[in-house]
Amino acid sequence: MSDSCNTNSSCSSCPSASSCDGKSCSAAPTKTQAQELSNIKNIIVVMSGKGGVGKSSFSSLIAVALQKKGFKVGILDGDITGPSIPKLFGVKGLPEVSEYGAYPLKSKNGISIMSMNLMLQSEEEPVVWRGPVISGVIKQFWEEVVWGDLDYLVIDLPPGTGDAPLTILQSLPVNGVIVVTSPQDLSNMVVRKGIKMLEMMKIPVLGIAENMSYFECPDCGKKINIFGESKVNETAQKYQVPLIGKFPLDPEVSRLGDLGQIEDYNGKVLDILVENLPDFLPQE
Repeated sequence: MSDSCNTNSSCSSCPSASSCDGKSCSAAPTKTQAQELSNIKNIIVVMSGKGGVGKSSFSSLIAVALQKKGFKVGILDGDITGPSIPKLFGVKGLPEVSEYGAYPLKSKNGISIMSMNLMLQSEEEPVVWRGPVISGVIKQFWEEVVWGDLDYLVIDLPPGTGDAPLTILQSLPVNGVIVVTSPQDLSNMVVRKGIKMLEMMKIPVLGIAENMSYFECPDCGKKINIFGESKVNETAQKYQVPLIGKFPLDPEVSRLGDLGQIEDYNGKVLDILVENLPDFLPQE
């Protein structure tokens, strides 16, 4: 064990991680009962620099795409003050709680979901908490939820680089991050800040995805750049980040999400994800 070991840090952020066997290190976390009953092979974080780029819908479709490829998938809704994952999947009700921890609810097709909205009496009830309390809840979703056996746990981050994203990126054994942006240069500017933050934290960026890249006319098939010309190639090249794809703006995603039926979507966004996504993800 190194003298530089910090007992309040996770092993993934420890400066001595490469030379430590983890057995005698006081930084090695003790597993909770819920974690002992869970086996999560890969944790994939989905983040954006700013809101309004469709990140939560995109996170949901990533989970749907992975399940269609035959993987066992869960979603942790990391946006504590603005949770939307249960709404997108049409999942309601309080999680079951036992002496071992809480159990995620299941979507129609079996995706495991945990969100702050599932803990509230009403989905319209606001969560008016400061950063430390929010960070504590996020840690509980990781440490005190019995996720079971999962190939992938997808974590939908809130926008920005504040307390909640930092808690997840520093406290959980994240395998990598998918960054979601949109064509506007403003969005790409903020995304670049997020990529720089991940570089500083030495967390792998698995790829960047441009959402709402274009709208395809249903009558003539012409692609219309509603939000301007794409800037994502420049961002990907500048920071040497793989480009997962340019995804169309599809009104059907919004319609089915509002109905709580995101799993019923079978359009082009999902087709691109099913075809391309596994090439960018770690597979144990």
